[in-house]
Amino acid sequence: MFIQPSKLPARVLAGMAAASFAAVGVALIAQHQFGVKPCPWCVLQRGVFLLIGTFSLLGWLVQARRTLRQAALVLVLLLCAAGVTAAVFQHEVASQTASCAMGLADNIVTALNLEELWPSVFMITANCAEAAAYRLLGLPYEVWSGLLFGGLAAAGLLVLSKR
Repeated sequence: MFIQPSKLPARVLAGMAAASFAAVGVALIAQHQFGVKPCPWCVLQRGVFLLIGTFSLLGWLVQARRTLRQAALVLVLLLCAAGVTAAVFQHEVASQTASCAMGLADNIVTALNLEELWPSVFMITANCAEAAAYRLLGLPYEVWSGLLFGGLAAAGLLVLSKR
């Protein structure tokens, strides 16, 4: 067998962290190099990916302590559920409206002061209808985001089930 069962949780957690941080990296490259402007829901999903990456990394760091690893995984799974919800809402509802300003995502980003703390990552520069026009390999960015959240949740469930 290529992967020893005892090392599987650590490797999956490290991969989940890398995938989450890479997703934000791809979004930032798309924004700053190719002019893809993020809407409030895009920015909120970036924050969720950063939190998933952080808690996955934390779970990897404490992976010898099963209880702490499981707690980190539960948080990751909750964040994945929030991310899928945000991506679906963005795709099905917010992208159909002319403006998503002062909606839930915009209010969360504003309340957490994210635009002021880290403007190159969290600055909202488009409305949801504008952001819906951007595609990566033929699919809207929020669809890719939702698929990654789902994949991360599946990986998290796999690790959660391992003893």
